Amino acid sequence: MDPVTDPAPRPRRKRMTGKERREQLLDIGRTLFAERGLDGTSVEEIASAAGVSKPVVYEHFGGKEGLYAVVVDREFERLLSLVTEALNSAIHYRSKLEKAALALLEYIEGHPDGFRILVRDSHGGTGTGSYASLLSEIAGEVEYILAQEFDRHDYDDKFAPLYAQSLVGMVALTGQWWLDVRKPKREEVAAHVVNLAWNGLAGLEPKPSLDPRQRRKEMERAEKRAEKAAAKAEKAEEKAAARAEKAQRRSRREAESDFVDPSPSPHPSV
Repeated sequence: MDPVTDPAPRPRRKRMTGKERREQLLDIGRTLFAERGLDGTSVEEIASAAGVSKPVVYEHFGGKEGLYAVVVDREFERLLSLVTEALNSAIHYRSKLEKAALALLEYIEGHPDGFRILVRDSHGGTGTGSYASLLSEIAGEVEYILAQEFDRHDYDDKFAPLYAQSLVGMVALTGQWWLDVRKPKREEVAAHVVNLAWNGLAGLEPKPSLDPRQRRKEMERAEKRAEKAAAKAEKAEEKAAARAEKAQRRSRREAESDFVDPSPSPHPSV
């Protein structure tokens, strides 16, 4: 008879530190809040997903509202920092706009849960954060940059806030739309947004790009196409003018051949 062997002892799970547990609860809360919103998420669900009891959630955050407030504040600061850094990392103003638009889209792509919470579910009483206040902060940065640029060109800088709100609103609403559709790629979205903001509807680039070299090539191609079109139009005008002149000469000849002198004969018959 084989001797009975004791089963191998189960490895003891490593106990989380307070900091690790807090981060775990924040990650779980972010996911649940993005899916169900603050009102649709319970402390029981958060605790169950974390494998802890409800008092642990209360101990760290005082309840789901406290957890939610920290999640919102973190996402608020993360996105604000990314966009502000992008605005300040470039010298040329088109590059500033490109980098800021791309920073927002990169955040959406990398942190969709955080963006959903900011856009769809921010409660005014939960701390810093609502999407409106975030956009207001970003618009303040853009306003400062635009005011400097307006002064350089002798424009009236009292309109800088209006232009800042317009630019930020354009990018922000596009980001909300792209959160769900995810097409085209973020670089293409950023390029097209900047194309409209920078050039206006009257001067849209046919194939916008974030790469300056690619834009120069497209501009050169467009100039060549314009030159060819102008040359073709000029030739067409010359041909039309020649046809018109030829038709005019023919009309004169026909008129001369059909002309009869109406003057009386010098020898009238008796």
